[in-house]
Amino acid sequence: MDDNLFTEKLTSFKQNEKPEAVLLVADDVPKTKLMIAWTSTEVTRVNGASEPKGETENDIWQWLWKNVHYDPKNLLTKSAISSFAFDQQMKFLIGNRLIYPDGTIHSFVQRYLREKVLQLFSTSAKGNKKK
Repeated sequence: MDDNLFTEKLTSFKQNEKPEAVLLVADDVPKTKLMIAWTSTEVTRVNGASEPKGETENDIWQWLWKNVHYDPKNLLTKSAISSFAFDQQMKFLIGNRLIYPDGTIHSFVQRYLREKVLQLFSTSAKGNKKK
């Protein structure tokens, strides 16, 4: 597989992100845990992969995911979600293009999660000052 083709196709998805995607994961703990774990999961490209079979967005998206490998057991352990929910949550995140096959996540969701963390630290710092 041509690395440039993979990168080109993946970049086109990243350039078309919409902020509304945040609504799909806002305050959803299992999805949040899984996305955070995804960013520290080793994802490798499959050697000798073929060219995309079709030209639709869906064809390209499926092709990108078929050409990478990650360890689901490791991801499940890192995310600390139930194994029962794992497959369903992964299908949701992949299907809604919230996680990418290069180990990154949707940029608007990433900003949302960072803001939530900053809020937690801010609230924690204010609580410590009151004591």
